[in-house]
Amino acid sequence: MDITLLYFEDCPNWKVADQRLAALAAERTDMRVTRHLVETPEEAERTRFHGSPSVLVEGVDVFAEPGSEVGLSCRRYLTPDGYEGAPTLNQLRAVLADA
Repeated sequence: MDITLLYFEDCPNWKVADQRLAALAAERTDMRVTRHLVETPEEAERTRFHGSPSVLVEGVDVFAEPGSEVGLSCRRYLTPDGYEGAPTLNQLRAVLADA
């Protein structure tokens, strides 16, 4: 399973998502995580970047909301404890189990 973490440097939340994905990759031998730095608004449009961090599973942004905007911004995720800057481990496990 190919996972891509899209991010941009000005948003620190991508590091939390990266750590959580690394923890899951240690549990799953079928999972490969790559990181993709989005640097320009044009690249954000081209990659359909919904903010940092974005998690793509086999090329699909599994947390994208219909109508969500594209651009260089920090992304917020609704978790059981309120809004956070990255999906929880359990949220990531759930989307990977469905993939």
